[in-house]
Amino acid sequence: MFTDIQLNERLQKALDAQGITTPTPVQAATLAPALAGKDLMISAVTGSGKTYAFLLPMLQRFIDTPAPKSGTRALILVPTRELAEQVSKSCDQLAAFTHIKSSSVFGGVGFKEQAARLRKNPEILVATPGRLIEHLEKRTVDLSDLEVLVLDEADRMLDMGFSDDVLKIAAECRAERQTLLFSATLDTGEIGHLTKQVMKEPESLLLSDAKTQVKAISQQIILADDLKHKERLLDKLLSDTPFDRALIFTNTRAAADQLGNILRYHKHRTAVLHGDMDQPQRRLVLQRFRDKSVSILVATDVAARGLDIEGVDLVVNFMMARSGDDYVHRIGRTGRAGQAGTAVSFISAAEWNLMCSIERYLRVKFERKQIAGLEGSFKGPTHTKSSGKSVGKKKRLDSKKKEPEKPKVKKRLRDQKAIGKRRQPQAAANATVDHGFAPFKKKTTE
Repeated sequence: MFTDIQLNERLQKALDAQGITTPTPVQAATLAPALAGKDLMISAVTGSGKTYAFLLPMLQRFIDTPAPKSGTRALILVPTRELAEQVSKSCDQLAAFTHIKSSSVFGGVGFKEQAARLRKNPEILVATPGRLIEHLEKRTVDLSDLEVLVLDEADRMLDMGFSDDVLKIAAECRAERQTLLFSATLDTGEIGHLTKQVMKEPESLLLSDAKTQVKAISQQIILADDLKHKERLLDKLLSDTPFDRALIFTNTRAAADQLGNILRYHKHRTAVLHGDMDQPQRRLVLQRFRDKSVSILVATDVAARGLDIEGVDLVVNFMMARSGDDYVHRIGRTGRAGQAGTAVSFISAAEWNLMCSIERYLRVKFERKQIAGLEGSFKGPTHTKSSGKSVGKKKRLDSKKKEPEKPKVKKRLRDQKAIGKRRQPQAAANATVDHGFAPFKKKTTE
């Protein structure tokens, strides 16, 4: 119970207003050491309640030790705009009965408007690395008083190439600070390199990782011949499968736009979300998806991290994710908070090995499914143990048959070459005696 942790009554009131009575495992494990001021590395996937795991001790600390004349006291770095808005909203909800204010800065919206909000000196700042670097360069934000630095979805920020930006931002923060890092994995080289430079004697908390996220989700694969076959399979799947909201992933922005047009042509209420859209467009699309104006959202991996949308009960990988972690974050949009969910991946011949590697990484076996009337010709690899042996025997027999022929061919060629070299002296043998001197002709009588 949250009451066992003795949170401030204002925070407890905010939790009660949201109907939250019991901490999640990541919250229960994080609150005490975070309140003690320790640097923490927490392995926790999205949907585990980690946002409140770092917001609760942060707000508790600021309530207990007010600092009205200081600058920004906490910075929360996130990889995407959508996650920045979501974390900022959660902060506002949790701080609703306090005087603590937060603000967010990210790309896709006006720089001047954000700078104006920053002049009001919010105590908590939620930001994406790229836009925050711009504010630091323009001196519109000051991190010299920072008390808490949170790196949320750290692995995703590194995947997106923000490593140098994160290190640059950390260098601008006050050295005597608390740092909390949340990531789906803690054992990668890049994460280790980052933690050594931005954290001091961190404590690791392995609460959940990519492999534990997928247990409550039904994972299926459907074999497909090509892109057109996938389009027919998807149309049939969406028409015949009951769902509240469906999230469909592609690997490129162009593919997302094209697939969205195809689904709308087949009368499916569909919207598209990707990184080429400006922030007002992206915000509108998500709002339409939340209020069920559209029931299907086609997206790139920009929607795989940080989006907490209730009622997503079907996730489709129209194109297979490029890695096991990306796959987990995609299907993690369903099956949240203990709810059931279904994830379906379309697998072509070119994606088979990738699918197998993800199975090995997660230690799961995907259920193979077919859609009646749309079975394709690709059935998976045909290699079997018996066929392998027969092929081996055939090769050995063939090689035995060819062995006696090779010397004959070589001998015949060698003989031909030798005969060719002896022809000239042979032809002159009756007329010439070769002792190393010039040949001479016999005298003849008429």
